[in-house]
Formats: sequence, structure tokens, C-alpha cells
Amino acid sequence: MPEDAPAEPIVVDTPDLEPAEELLPAPRRHRRKVIVEWVVIVVAAVLVSFFMRTFAFQTFYIPSASMQPTLLVGDRIIVSKLSVDFGTINRGDILVFKAPPAENCGEPVTDLVKRVIGLPGDHLTSKGNTIYVNGAPFAENWTHSEPLGQAIGNVTVPANQYFMMGDNHNNSCDSRMWGTVPRSDLIGKAFLRIWPLSRLGFL
Repeated sequence: MPEDAPAEPIVVDTPDLEPAEELLPAPRRHRRKVIVEWVVIVVAAVLVSFFMRTFAFQTFYIPSASMQPTLLVGDRIIVSKLSVDFGTINRGDILVFKAPPAENCGEPVTDLVKRVIGLPGDHLTSKGNTIYVNGAPFAENWTHSEPLGQAIGNVTVPANQYFMMGDNHNNSCDSRMWGTVPRSDLIGKAFLRIWPLSRLGFL
């Protein structure tokens, strides 16, 4: 080859570099994958739990005897918020609701649990231990404690409101004392007792 001929370029055959994570040792890649998967699972579980508690179901603790013998002190119940938002409220339903501003029957509480006795438009009164709804004796087809205690008086339930009473009639601070409850204050309908396990069952 002539001395003045240009030298041919030297070509070095180098493989394409893989992404950064491919350069990690296999055990480290595996650990990273497992960590990412667990983070996704935990975040998803938290979001589902938040959604369920906010929009669907919530548990409550029973702190007083006002709903005996149906609910005892220490019971834990689950309420369905969807039953209030999209369902029908009937006499006899057990509801959890925000404590009315006029409630002043002991230590301050945030929420109360009582049974629906009067629906919007109902006229309520009582005589002795008998409750009358729209002029007819009201048959309470669930366990409850007599005597009635404080009389109901003469009450016409306003539109979109509910008259609430505890099953422990003589030991319940309820609508007889602080008036009716607006639908907007209802939290959910109690449908299941989950604790203690010996009393597990639908309400």
C-alpha cells in the first residue's frame, strides 16, 4: 500500500447498551419489582378502603344502652350509606345520623343510632305505652323495652325529616327530646352486627 494512502478507520463492534435497570444484577431487579408491586397493592387497598368508607359502608361502635335489647353497649355494626342515598327509608329501619344541634342528653356525641318511628307527613302521638301513627296503634315488630317513658305529644313529621326513637323506650334520648332528623343528616342504614361474634347477625 502506498505510504500516502489514507489509513482505514478502525471499527470497534460494541453492543447496544441496555436500559439502566437491565444493568442491575438480577437479585436487585427482582427486589425492585417486588417493592413496586407491594406499593401498588397498598395504595390500591387504601384507595378502595377510603372509597368504601366514604361512599358505601362504615362501622360504628354502640356506646350507650338506648337501643337495648337490639343493640348492646360495645356492639359494633355496619351501616350502608348507599341504602340512604339510593334506597327507601321505612318505619322500623335502624339509622345512624349526625347528632342534632339540640341534642343535650349527656356527653357530647357526633353520631347517634335510633329506629325510624315516623316518616315525613306522619302524625304521631302516644297514650300510655302505645304509640299511634296516623291515628292507628303502631305495632313494633321488633324487640323493645317498655314502659314508653316520656310521651310523644302531638307531632306531625315535616317533609324530608324523620322521627327517631331508641328501642329502650324509657332510657332513650331521642326525637321526643330534640325533634325530628332531616334526611340530609342521615349517614346510613344499620344492617349487620359484627361484634361480638356471639351476636353476629343481620338487624
